[in-house]
Amino acid sequence: MTDQQRGDTALDGALNRARTPRLDQFRREGLTFTQAYCPSPHCCPSRATFLSGHYPSRHGVWNNVNVGNALSREPRPDVPFWSRALAEAGYAMRYSGKWHISDHDGPSAFGWSEGFVTASPCRPRSAAPQTQEWEIYRRGDILPSDGLGGPRAPGEIRRPGYPRYVHFGTAENSFRDGDVVEDAVAALPELAACGRPWCLFVGTLGPHDPYVPPAAFLDLYDPAQIRRPSNFDDDLRDRPALYRRMRRIFEQLSPDEHRETLRRYLAFCSYQDHLFGRVLDALDAAGQARETLVVYLSDHGDYMGDHGLWCKGLPCFRPAYHVPCAVRWPAGIRDPGRAVEAMISLADFAPTLLEIAGLESPPSPYANAPGRSLAPFFRDQTPPDWRTALFTQTNGNELYGIQRSVFTTDWHFTWNGFDEDELYDLRRDPGETVNLARDSAYAPIVRACMRRIWQFAYEQDDVCVNPYIAVGLAPLGPGAAFEASRPD
Repeated sequence: MTDQQRGDTALDGALNRARTPRLDQFRREGLTFTQAYCPSPHCCPSRATFLSGHYPSRHGVWNNVNVGNALSREPRPDVPFWSRALAEAGYAMRYSGKWHISDHDGPSAFGWSEGFVTASPCRPRSAAPQTQEWEIYRRGDILPSDGLGGPRAPGEIRRPGYPRYVHFGTAENSFRDGDVVEDAVAALPELAACGRPWCLFVGTLGPHDPYVPPAAFLDLYDPAQIRRPSNFDDDLRDRPALYRRMRRIFEQLSPDEHRETLRRYLAFCSYQDHLFGRVLDALDAAGQARETLVVYLSDHGDYMGDHGLWCKGLPCFRPAYHVPCAVRWPAGIRDPGRAVEAMISLADFAPTLLEIAGLESPPSPYANAPGRSLAPFFRDQTPPDWRTALFTQTNGNELYGIQRSVFTTDWHFTWNGFDEDELYDLRRDPGETVNLARDSAYAPIVRACMRRIWQFAYEQDDVCVNPYIAVGLAPLGPGAAFEASRPD
C-alpha cells in the first residue's frame, strides 16, 4: 500500500503516466482493477476501511487520528478486522511500514507482529484530564516558523506564522521507505519457513507530499514532456469557497514549478515501483510466488495539478478517491492480464481476503456491510448484481465539514453540508469543471443522487441526517429516500 498515489499514474493513456515497469509486468501476470476507489480522501479513514471492510460511519475513524482536533483517535472496539481473523486462524502476521489506524494502539493490537513501523508513534491512553490531553496535542501542532526573509526558494510555499514548507525536493531514502522494504524483504524467508500460512503488509509513505523522490528517478522524466492537466486553470468559481482558498495556496508556484512538481510526483511513483519490485524479487527468492496472493494499491489519490490543486482534501474530485489496484495470484487467477472495469472499493478487500483464506467473516454488530468479495473476478466472472455506484464519506480533513458524494459511470454528485453542492456530467466533462448542481434542468438527477446518498447513509449507520432548520440544507431530505411515491 503506497500513500497518496493517484489511480491513473498506473493506467495506460493517462496524461502524465508514471514509468512503472515492475507494476506493468505484475499487471500482465494478474488483474488490474481500473476503477478502484477509497471511501475518504485521507489516510486513516481509508486504511481503516481497507482493514475492516466498513466505512467511517461504522469503524469510527473520520480523520487522521494523531492531529490535535481529531474527531476520533481509534476505531470503535466492536469493529471486526480481517487481520485479527487471520491471526486467530493461525496465520503468521507481519506488519512493515506506515501505521495510521489508531493513535493509541499499534499493529500488534490488531493481530500483527510488528516489524519496522513508521508514521507518528502511538500515544498511550492517559488518565490525565481531557484538558491536559488537548494541550499535548495542541502543542504538537504549533511549530516554530522559520521566518520569511530572503527570496522564495524553488517549490517553497509561504504561509506567515506557519513552519517553512517546500513542496518538492529529493531524498535518497524518502520517508524511510527503503528501510520499510528492507524490513519486509528480510522477513520473507522467515515467513516462508514458518510452516504456517502467512500475511505480510508493506506500507510505504511515498508518493505523499512533499514530493521528495531519490534524485536518480528524476532522470526518467524529461521536464519538457510534462504537461499540466487541461483543467489546471479552472477558477472553481461555482464551487465551494474552501476549494478556492485551497487553490490560492498553490498559486504561489510558477508554471515551471507546477511542472516540476508533476515531475517529482511521477518520479516518486517510479521509486515506489522500484521498491515494489524488491518485494516481488524477495518473494520469488523465497519460493512463495505461485501460491501467494499479492495486492498493490494505495490508500487515496492526489489532485496532481487538477483544478490547480495538489495533495488531497475536501475538494471532492475523482482523482482524490481513485487509486491504483492490481492483484496477482498465479494459483488462483484465471486468464491473467485482464483489466476489470467494475467499480470496486477498499471495503471489498476484507471479504475477499477472508474468502480466499477459507474463513467466515468474523461476528459483527453491523448488517449490510458495504464490501463484497472480489473472488468472482479472479475466476473471470462478474456478479450480475455488482454495484453501479460508489459512495464517499468525510466530515473533513482537519478543517471540518460534512460531505457525502456518489458517483456512477455518468454522474458525480457531491452534497457539501458547508457550501454549494456539485454535479458533474462525467461523460461530457471528465475533468469536473462545469458544476450543474444549480441548473434546474438537472434537478431530477440531483434528487435521485441525494436519495441514493441517504439510502446508503441509512444502511451504513451514518448519522449525518440532522433535520434542524438551520442545518438541514440538503436539496432533498433523508426521509425522501424511503418514500417511493414522493413526487419530484
